[in-house]
Order: sequence, then structure tokens, then C-alpha cells
Amino acid sequence: MEAREPLPAFYRFLYGTVGKDYAWTDRLVWTDEALYAYLARPAVTLLVLYVHGTPAGYVELNRESEEPGTEVAYFGLINAFQGRGLGKYLLSVGIERAFADGAARVWVHTCTLDGPHALANYQGRGFVPYRTVTAAKLL
Repeated sequence: MEAREPLPAFYRFLYGTVGKDYAWTDRLVWTDEALYAYLARPAVTLLVLYVHGTPAGYVELNRESEEPGTEVAYFGLINAFQGRGLGKYLLSVGIERAFADGAARVWVHTCTLDGPHALANYQGRGFVPYRTVTAAKLL
């Protein structure tokens, strides 16, 4: 389901809950105003997966990213919903939406901090390695 007017508190819940085990910290310091302005951009799409009325995960698409095409800016499931095949479904929905919105290319950054099945899921949905970079992140 698309969150067309997500409130900063709801976004923080998704971002913080999904990303807590994967060192997602960058946006935790954003103000409500900064989050609202970012989420209100027409280039940003937030798709939320619900299971029996409960948010289970989300995919965030950004059509104005640092490289051509649409970036899967953030994607993941809340831990309680992992291991059910929902990640495959949610990522597929995100990719389909990106192409339906006119993307010529859909891309994603991944790293060794991501979940153990992330790379296999990306490759299973048709992503191929484009570039490999070695970098350190202070945790």
C-alpha cells in the first residue's frame, strides 16, 4: 500500500524498526520538517507492506537519486515478519512500481551490514552487481 502522506513519526517507526539491526542511523537525526519535505517530494514513493493490518516492512523508491534511474533507497521487513517470503514479494512490488512510473533502470546499494538474505533476494529479482566498493562505516 502506498503511503501518500506519511507522517514523520510513522516513517521513523518504519525506518527505526526495520533498520535497527542493520546500522540504519542516517535519518534518525532528521528533523520532522526535513523528513516531511523529503517524503512530500514527487520523486519519492513509500510502499508499506501490511500483514493482517500490521506494518510488516517497506520499500522506499527515489527517482531523483545520485545515479540514473530509480533507486531502491530503503527496503526491509520488521524482524517478526522475516522468513515468510514477504521480502521477495515486497521487493517485486517495488520494482514493478518503479518501472510502471517510467524507470529505465532500478538500482540498489547493498552492503555486508544488510540482512543475510538481502543479496540473494536482490539477485533473485534480477539485480546484478554493477560496482563493488570497499568502505568502512563507523558504528
